[in-house]
Amino acid sequence: MTSQERDVVLLDGGMGQELRRRSSRPASPLWSSQVMLDEPDLVTAAHRDFIEAGARVITANTYSATPQRLARDADIGLFDSLQAAALSAAAEARKESGRDVRIAGCLPPLVASYHPEVAPDDATCLESYRRMVAAQAGGVDLFIVETMSLAREARAATVAAAESNLPVWTSFTVDDGDGTRLRSGESLADAARDVVAAGAERVIVNCSVPEAVSTAMGVLAELGVPFGGYANGFTSVSELQPGGTVDVLEARTDLGPAAYAEHVLRWVEQGASVVGGCCEVGPAHIAAVAERLTAAGYRLVSS
Repeated sequence: MTSQERDVVLLDGGMGQELRRRSSRPASPLWSSQVMLDEPDLVTAAHRDFIEAGARVITANTYSATPQRLARDADIGLFDSLQAAALSAAAEARKESGRDVRIAGCLPPLVASYHPEVAPDDATCLESYRRMVAAQAGGVDLFIVETMSLAREARAATVAAAESNLPVWTSFTVDDGDGTRLRSGESLADAARDVVAAGAERVIVNCSVPEAVSTAMGVLAELGVPFGGYANGFTSVSELQPGGTVDVLEARTDLGPAAYAEHVLRWVEQGASVVGGCCEVGPAHIAAVAERLTAAGYRLVSS
């Protein structure tokens, strides 16, 4: 199949880090949810800029608004209002853009990114994800289960999302030195097959260095389902602890828009049909990706 015959879904970039760049407030353990409280207009503007850059799917800004994170870092009573505000910001951005984009609900790790050892037990995971799905389902077109470093947490989130009868795309974060394994050490191939059995229509790898994502594309290509990737731009995530703030992480200096687009083009050449960006990947990167893919003959679509 030539590029002229292939459709590619272009996702947005990393909302949390984009909001950190735009916000005048100090970093918070709540990450991007704190902006929903203090500067909600920034969220709508960031969504809109990603759309204008070429994104066909934007993800609701609920990554840090899990029951567990709110109970630890803020107030669990904020759950409903933060979920609603995030959906409203995404819908307003889509309306303002006048473009045909889809909104994805976000089901992240419940306690912390990159730390599989702190995931709750299976029953708690399923209960919490069902709560998030119920809060988001009426305002989204699909669900993205993202940055999963543990197979059983990914499965619980996928099961909960699939109960909504909306499309479910499940995404794992892999070891930066070994793109064939999750950060838990589990096999990516095994975890991917597990979530497909649980209802995931597409399997993705995200929030890992681009080189690890490239390795993971070879694994996912063997599954027989649509797959893709969206990388981060950090030098390492090892310094980030549960409840910590992102200001302890350092951005790479070799992943400007053009360089990042080169990585993405290679993933698509490997068969990926869903691509975008994660932390440190902004609208300029997405615009460069859109330009490169279009120039290569790929059609950018929302589904």
